[in-house]
Amino acid sequence: MYLPDNTPWRALKKRANTRISDIVVTGMDNDILESGDAGGLVWVIRVHLSWAGKRSQMTEGKRILIIDADEVLTEMLTQELTAMEGFLCTAAHSGAEGLSLAENSYYDLVILDVELPEMGGREVCRRLRAAGTQAPIIMLTAADSDTDTIRGLNAGATDYVAKPFKLGVLVARIRAHIRQFEHSDEAVLGIGPFDFRPGAKMLQTTNPDPTNGGDTGHQIRLTDKESQILKFLYLHGDRVVSRDELLDEVWGYNAGVTTHTLETHVYRLRQKMEPDPSHAEILITESGGYRLVP
Repeated sequence: MYLPDNTPWRALKKRANTRISDIVVTGMDNDILESGDAGGLVWVIRVHLSWAGKRSQMTEGKRILIIDADEVLTEMLTQELTAMEGFLCTAAHSGAEGLSLAENSYYDLVILDVELPEMGGREVCRRLRAAGTQAPIIMLTAADSDTDTIRGLNAGATDYVAKPFKLGVLVARIRAHIRQFEHSDEAVLGIGPFDFRPGAKMLQTTNPDPTNGGDTGHQIRLTDKESQILKFLYLHGDRVVSRDELLDEVWGYNAGVTTHTLETHVYRLRQKMEPDPSHAEILITESGGYRLVP
């Protein structure tokens, strides 16, 4: 069902003569995302943000865990975040399910509703942090008060978003928190077929090893300098990073270090991570420097 561009979203609550399960509103600058129940009729506003722009290479493929009891909202959020940003979204509809998923898989960011059945969102947040989850946690709440926000932040939340919310604002906050988190050593960065863990100085194949009972796959240890080189290149996306930039970042202003030292480390990295080091496909040499191919 398509409505005119100027249809007020609040008017949808008054529509009692038809079941509204999927409404697309286009062309609105203040698109608002919400789902609910009006007189026993399910209503949803799905917003396709044509102005959202090109997907960011830094966010595409990032893993998002959405914990919310509202199945309609989680399904629609999953669809929109996947379509707009290329996120890989997983939904949980209870605190226990969300905790189980977080325990067994890595996520780059968690979206967590305050109002959950059996176990509240703030308690889930505390347990996630206690279990070692370092990723950003954005809490969703229908109670937009300073007290509610403070309680959520004290439980370990990174940010707080009140319902109903503008989808574009939520996406912008997700992007910002992921970018900030990627600069920390706790992040897990996807490089080619590997998960790169800067804090552990380790590359790990993302596909389980079928010859090892489906276990975690192959792990490659990196030196401190190799890890710094990879992280710096990753944070620059598809931009070519000059040799001088890498030398300054990794070795500082050490007059005794030359580009030959850098080239030696790049050579060793390729031996560890490239299927055919003589024809590199991940760590590419460009005119004047290097870049990573995700």
